[in-house]
Amino acid sequence: MVSSPLERALRQDVALWARRGGLLFKQARHAASLNQKALASVSGTSRTTLSAYEHGRKSPTLETAGRILDAAGFRLVLEAKVECVTRVTGEGRTVHVPSRLSRLPVAAALGSVQVGGRDYDLSDRGERRAAYTALLCAGEPGELLAHVDGVLLIDLWDELVLPDDVRAEWRPLVEEARHEAGVVN
Repeated sequence: MVSSPLERALRQDVALWARRGGLLFKQARHAASLNQKALASVSGTSRTTLSAYEHGRKSPTLETAGRILDAAGFRLVLEAKVECVTRVTGEGRTVHVPSRLSRLPVAAALGSVQVGGRDYDLSDRGERRAAYTALLCAGEPGELLAHVDGVLLIDLWDELVLPDDVRAEWRPLVEEARHEAGVVN
């Protein structure tokens, strides 16, 4: 049987998602300090089936995936994808702005970051302000998504010393998030 390029691409996508799902189960199991036998038992599946999921040989239904993750102490949730748009300001500066502001895990939001060769401690408000200024002005998309927490940005927004063109590119996103959160300017 000959398959079309579209069918082959679809099979590759399915295999990729099976491997990612398997990694997710394995990470959840390790975080819960459970072996396969224990997680399989508390989630109502067999160890061999859990192993097949973890190795990407089988794909569970959403109900089964949710049950296994729940047994490991996690939730299966739907989260909006965040992408950055690259804009060139009237001043000729390239600025990357995410499609939405998101919350970061605490370790990332309050961890450390290196921007422009300088290390910043994001748990310190003053250093976070300086890091966010540098990131909003010149951060690459991956850096922004990994280190700028939406709630912390909204909290610091009025204190950030940003060039007018950079502030203008980020303002609509920040104002939309403030509006959604019920924050009065």
